[in-house]
Amino acid sequence: MSLPEPPPLSEPPHLPEPPHLPEPSPPVLALRNLRKRFGSKVAVEDLTLDVPAGTMLGLLGPNGAGKTTALAMTTGLLQPDAGTAWVLGADVWRDPAGAKARLGVLPDGIRMFDRLTGTELLRYSGLLRGMDETDIAGRSAELIGALGLADAAGTLVVDYSAGMKKKIGLACALIHAPRLLILDEPFEAVDPVSGETIRQILRAFVAGGGTVVLSSHVMELVESLCDRVAILAEGRLLAHGSLDEVRAGMSLQQRFLDLVGSHDLGEETLAWLRSS
Repeated sequence: MSLPEPPPLSEPPHLPEPPHLPEPSPPVLALRNLRKRFGSKVAVEDLTLDVPAGTMLGLLGPNGAGKTTALAMTTGLLQPDAGTAWVLGADVWRDPAGAKARLGVLPDGIRMFDRLTGTELLRYSGLLRGMDETDIAGRSAELIGALGLADAAGTLVVDYSAGMKKKIGLACALIHAPRLLILDEPFEAVDPVSGETIRQILRAFVAGGGTVVLSSHVMELVESLCDRVAILAEGRLLAHGSLDEVRAGMSLQQRFLDLVGSHDLGEETLAWLRSS
């Protein structure tokens, strides 16, 4: 006796293709286990941090926290004891020329070639970057005008005020149109009008896809300008992330004090300063 034919197999249901999710873009700046000691003093200890494209990160910390040391290692100004920094995929210490071509730097307190005029210093910076003379001239004029330095363009930088030196330093950092800016205390000694101009320039830079890392002691400045925050203390990273993540429902000032610790003077300290 023959067995009955099995029923035909039904077609499997048609399932929609899963959505194609774009690969996350690599960070513009990637720090891995950066470490620096000066004798027995720990300046930076195992700093690991990613900065995404199109963001502005404020680096906060008390005096001596390691901010300037961290930024110096990030930009190739200071050799780390250990660790690595990448700028748009280029290793700062194995490929310094490739990394530095992608970034603009405004260090705090570094000496400039201040026996040049403002215009000459910008030209020198552009030539170091391999720029064409025509591009240098056009961009220099725009930067000098935007930063309010037109009247001082022919003045030696040594005769600039501290705030003017900050502005010409920022112009030098921007002239080659980098995709990453590293700025150490860019608003220090800058007057309110010039400070607002710099804010507008940095916001436009980020809106165009650029990325900024800046250090500051001014909480209100970071809170109003940055969308990401990192807090250092004693060379260690205590918190980092979006502004709201780091604030955790508090003001940035209060969150900073909670993480770093505040110093209570007590009622009797400096009592002699009070009126009798």
